[in-house]
This record gives sequence, C-alpha cells and structure tokens, in this order.
Amino acid sequence: MQTLGWVLTSLAVVMLLAALVLLGLNVRHIDAGRQFAYALLAIAVVGYAGTGRLITRRLPRNAIGWLLSLIGLSVAAAMLTEQYALYGLATAGGSVPAAKQIGGLSGGTASLTAMLLFFLIVLFPDGRLPSRRWRPVLWAMFVVVAGWLTQGLQAGTNITGGFTNALQAAKVTYPNPLGILPRHGWYSDLLRVIFILAIVAGVLVVASVFARRRGASFELRKQLAWLGYVGLMTAVSAAALAVASVAAPGATNAWLGQVIWSFLVLTPVAGIPVACAVAVLKYRLYEIDKIISRTLAYAIVTGLLVGVYAGLVLLATQVLTLTSPVAVAAATLAAAALFTPLRSRVQHLVDRRFNRARYDADQTLSAFAARLKDAVDQDAVRDDLLGVVHRSLEPSHAFVWVRPVRQRAGREQVESR
Repeated sequence: MQTLGWVLTSLAVVMLLAALVLLGLNVRHIDAGRQFAYALLAIAVVGYAGTGRLITRRLPRNAIGWLLSLIGLSVAAAMLTEQYALYGLATAGGSVPAAKQIGGLSGGTASLTAMLLFFLIVLFPDGRLPSRRWRPVLWAMFVVVAGWLTQGLQAGTNITGGFTNALQAAKVTYPNPLGILPRHGWYSDLLRVIFILAIVAGVLVVASVFARRRGASFELRKQLAWLGYVGLMTAVSAAALAVASVAAPGATNAWLGQVIWSFLVLTPVAGIPVACAVAVLKYRLYEIDKIISRTLAYAIVTGLLVGVYAGLVLLATQVLTLTSPVAVAAATLAAAALFTPLRSRVQHLVDRRFNRARYDADQTLSAFAARLKDAVDQDAVRDDLLGVVHRSLEPSHAFVWVRPVRQRAGREQVESR
C-alpha cells in the first residue's frame, strides 16, 4: 500500500509539471484570469496529493488519504489533457498525436474530481459511512459517477476543455471524437434521471455530515467542525459574491469582485486538505474553536469599521463640506483608533458564545488571580491552584513542584545571634 501511495503522488506531480510546461508554451492563448485559475489548480494538486500521501503513510486503512490522492491526480490529469489538446490544436497544430482524443478526456476528469469530493464528505473523517443505512447513497454516487463519465462518450457534443474551458477561449472547440452514444433518445432520458439522482445524492451527502454529528463524541464533533468551517467560509464567500453582483453589477469585474472570487476558489482548494490533515491526524484538533472565534471577531470588526469609515466620509463630505482627502484621512485615523478597543470587546463577546472553553478559562484564571492577592498560606495556594487546573483542563494527574527555601538566610541569622 505504501508503494501505491508513492505511485499516486508521483503521477500527480509528473502530470502537474508536464501541464505547467505546456501552459508556458500555450501562454499566448490563455488570458490572465485562466492563468490565475491554473495557479490555483496547481496549488490544489500539491495540497491534495501531499496531504493524501501524508495520511496514507500514517493511516493506510483510512480511505480519506486515498481519496485526497485521487483528487490531486484527477486535477493534474484534467490540467494536462486540456493543455495537451490546446498545444496540439492551437499553439502547434498537428505537432502531437491524438490531441482531440486526449482533449476529450479533460471534461471527464474534471467531473470525476467533483464526484470524489462528494465521496470525501460522506466518508469523512474515519473513511467509513455514518451507518449501514447510508449504503444506498454510496451506490447512488457510483451510478452518478458512471453516468457522468459515460457522458464524455455522447455523440454530437463539443469539447471545450476541462476546468477553465481553455479550448473554447482559444476558439478550437471540436465535435467529440469519442462519441459513440446517441445524442438524443434513451440515453438523453437516462442522463436526466442521473442528473436528478445526482441532486438527491448531493443533498444526502450534506445531510450525512449532520447525521454523523448527532450523538457523536466530543472529539468527532471537533473533527467535523474543521470540514464544516471550510464549507461555511465557502458559502459565505459565495453569498458575498452574489450580493456584490446584485448590489453593484460592475463589481464582479472590479478588484473587489476579483478578491471575493479568488477567496471563494482558494478556500476549498487549500482548506479541504488542511482540514482533512488536522481532523484525521488529530494535530491541533481542538484549535478549531479559536479559529472560528477569530474569524467571526475579525469579520464583525471589519464590517463595523467599514461602516464607520463610510459614515464618517459621507458625514465629512456631504454635511461638513470638507475636501475629500481630508475626510478620507480623518476617517482612516478614526477607524485605526477604534480597531484595538473594538476588537477586544467583540472578541470577548464572540468567545463567550463560540469559544466557551477559553472564556471559562479566562474567567477562572481571573478569579484565581484575585484570590492570590490576599493568600499567604502556601498549602492553601497550592490546593487552590490544583483545583483551578482540574476544573479548567481536567488532567488525569496534576502535581505542583515547590522550590525548596534556601537555608543560607537561616544560617546567617543563627550566626548573628
């Protein structure tokens, strides 16, 4: 199994390097947006393949590591097939064999990547289903994968590329050379049924996370929280992008829209491998509460400061009729002055709700420090300290080492007498 893990990782790296070489040769046919997309895809290959190799080496029986390795391999294959076809059809036409046939595989590998993510979610974090009742969902996902892969054999369709549709952008789309299944008729009806099945399976995959969480242990809840955090951040980014596009239709082409879109894509690309590594290997597993509380606190503070900044600028320019540079400078200074006290206050409120362990620990330590000011008995202080540690951390054993008092001062007092 270790050999298989190395093979999957090595194949992903080799395919990625070949795809990047072809990308450099095809660069005049690829715009800046698609180049940035390929940079994110390269990060995804390294992240998924590397994390998969790490988990398979330590926990070879856990399916999560193998799924991560396969996702990295499928992303690299989608990149390579798309760039190979683009090179053989646009950059140097006819210079490489079977360019159209290999390009026809780019869409299938991209679809396979999406389906592997569904398998990852339903099996997270221990590589097993929540219970035997979820086996029909697993079989339904296999049917959907088979249907989507055979869709690449449908006649009458055009090949446009993989993740980025680079062939369509370069205007070298072509009819599917692998088309052996009919465009219409029974196969078209079958694809509609598979599409409905895919929607139902997707909903059930998300529901499986909540089903696994119900009645789960404290440790399992923390493991699921890591993946849930990535999903929440992705959903928030998608909602922010939708609001920005509706409120200001031109914002999606401006820098703000590009930033939101980049964060939307980068969150699952980098977040899912990190969440899987932390949850499966249980390294810094319990830091999730701190991360969630920090994210919420800074999001709230950022929103409040943006509102204060915009309000001060409008007040200064519209009511007080100050010049725009002066209003901007004053609003910036005011926002900077409010940052620290506002962040402390918001962080305290967020910790009280979402990071209760830290809030309770802070309250316990504050109370202990207040009692320590008036304490003079060493045994009483020791017992109080042990009680605080047991209530806050619940260790199996706790000891207090008291440094022995030096006898030198005592001997000096005896000699003086």
